[in-house]
Amino acid sequence: RGGAEPVMAASPGALRRAGNEEFRRGQYGPAAQLYSRALELLEPAGDGAAEERSVLLANRAACHLKDGACSLCLVPFGVKPLLRRAAAYEALERYPLAYVDYKTALQVDCSIQAAHDGVNRMTKALLERDGVNWRQKLPPIPTVPVSAQTRWSIPSAGAPAANAPPATARRGEPGESVVLYSALLPDQTAAGMERARTLKEEGNELVKKGNHKKAVEKYSESLKLNQECATYTNRALCYLTLKQYKEAVQDCTEALRLDPKNVKALYRRAQALKELKDYKSSIADIKSLLKTEPKNTAALRLLQELNRA
Repeated sequence: RGGAEPVMAASPGALRRAGNEEFRRGQYGPAAQLYSRALELLEPAGDGAAEERSVLLANRAACHLKDGACSLCLVPFGVKPLLRRAAAYEALERYPLAYVDYKTALQVDCSIQAAHDGVNRMTKALLERDGVNWRQKLPPIPTVPVSAQTRWSIPSAGAPAANAPPATARRGEPGESVVLYSALLPDQTAAGMERARTLKEEGNELVKKGNHKKAVEKYSESLKLNQECATYTNRALCYLTLKQYKEAVQDCTEALRLDPKNVKALYRRAQALKELKDYKSSIADIKSLLKTEPKNTAALRLLQELNRA
């Protein structure tokens, strides 16, 4: 067949298009080589070719992923490669590694719904597999430097579908995935925090009216903008009322990550664990709570119930 020879001296754009064609035919190795050659040609351009380089790196990562070379997929702090590798780890049931990649992607851009969804799935899977102490078994989560904490505009916020074609750097095409670099400005951050607070207050009002299901939606929207301990414990209370005990445990665990001695989180997680018949873990949470508030009557009452269970 024709192969890659006709584009030996082509431009980066032509090499990328040839790589895309190889990818569509399932020739992931040759496609990766074409993307690599395009990247070499772009090196003299420096930052002037940042957008094209980002697309090529992500496309090459997709090739490595298809070939099973997951260790080669990662562009440092690149959202698309992080999501692709997380999806690969998730498919292989390597949930701790998938969790780390989803959390790292959120450090780069906290608005990526696919990463939030991935964190929730992995938290649930790890909780079911390893119990309430699942976090102790996680590998370290890398700290993304401030310089890399930029907004990446990804039209499809999820990891790519199994047969999705790789990205293209040309604007206006279907399936376009252009990476835009724009630092998150302070006023944007303030606006996001204010919106998160408003959503939480709307959730609180819904709880007072007894509409816990709708309150969960408000709290969830708020948490996308600001991961606040009180919002997690408020949503956990709703989950308890709705008898979604695993979700309540998950939210309390997130709250305790932010505030390890939070009394509401410990108490509500103990309540949820009791309903899940994990009495040992429930008692452990109550005892931790009583170290902070030895005379907490609700906790003492729950402990008595647990001891009789």
